[in-house]
Amino acid sequence: MPIFEYVCKKCGHEFEELVFGGVMPSCPACGTEKTQKLMSRCSHSSGKSGYDDNSYTPVPSSGGSCAGCGGGHCATCGH
Repeated sequence: MPIFEYVCKKCGHEFEELVFGGVMPSCPACGTEKTQKLMSRCSHSSGKSGYDDNSYTPVPSSGGSCAGCGGGHCATCGH
């Protein structure tokens, strides 16, 4: 399910929302519809991932990885 992060342009409140299609959610704190989608932050748990420093070979992750990177180097979060 597509859960996206948003920030309210009026009050600055950051929140997550389950969104279908191009619908922009309203702020749960102040109710305004002036919200902006944020670049999602990746979550990473312990375990080595990324590239081997010597060979530039992808190193599989032994822990969690970002949803879109599959355990290799992820340009958006650096893991």
